[in-house]
Amino acid sequence: MSELAAPVTLKCTVCGGNIVNDYLAGACICAHCGNKWSMDELLPNYRDYFKAIEQITKANDILDGDPNPVAAGQAKLMFERAFNDIDDHPDAVALDLMKSCREGIEKADRISTYAKGMSFYEKKDYSQAIEEFEKVKDYRESEKLINECRRQVEANRQKHIPLAIIVGMILPAILCIFLKEKAGLPLWADIPIFLIASSGLGYLIYREGPAAIIIEVLSFVCVIPLILYLILAYVFHIDPGLATIISVAAPIVVAVVLSLLSKVMENK
Repeated sequence: MSELAAPVTLKCTVCGGNIVNDYLAGACICAHCGNKWSMDELLPNYRDYFKAIEQITKANDILDGDPNPVAAGQAKLMFERAFNDIDDHPDAVALDLMKSCREGIEKADRISTYAKGMSFYEKKDYSQAIEEFEKVKDYRESEKLINECRRQVEANRQKHIPLAIIVGMILPAILCIFLKEKAGLPLWADIPIFLIASSGLGYLIYREGPAAIIIEVLSFVCVIPLILYLILAYVFHIDPGLATIISVAAPIVVAVVLSLLSKVMENK
């Protein structure tokens, strides 16, 4: 944009009072005596902004509707186009209209973020909803929704406590079996390790997050070999080394066989 002219304050032709301009409505009014004029009467070049004003007006109408990321994106694009059109007119009117465009773009971004948060909220993905609402905490009911999402997250965590306890035991159990069988660690030393590790992993699962996902995946991958090992080593008293090989190899063999059978059935 070329160098902008300094903003000017229009004066009432009747009393000399300051005029309040509504460029989008195309009208102005004296703040002192109340007289009204069309913008065309005071600004000869006002028609140069018709295209941009039309874009800004349409964008504002879109944003006045229900929160919608697609609509907000469309409105933001209109504001940007209007801004580019105004950029060719370095005068006081352009300054005010460009300010309207910047405010509109900011509003569109806020509405889009809020709408994303509402989408996650409706899908009951409360953690993601909180993340979006936190970006616009002072917009609409964001603060209230953040508190509600936190209550829901905590309620869901409470429901998952039994699962967190059970899943949190799997990896510590494998560790303690290894320490007992391979390192010769006595049972009295194994038990505290198991309890401390189980408590820690259970808490991480309860709190959720990336660490919880990794623990859950590893636990579910290891749970079948662990059960097989316990049965083979402690029920049938098979040598621990052989029991380990069988408990690891058996699930892999079964998975491969099922995969091959599935492909054979598809070919038929």
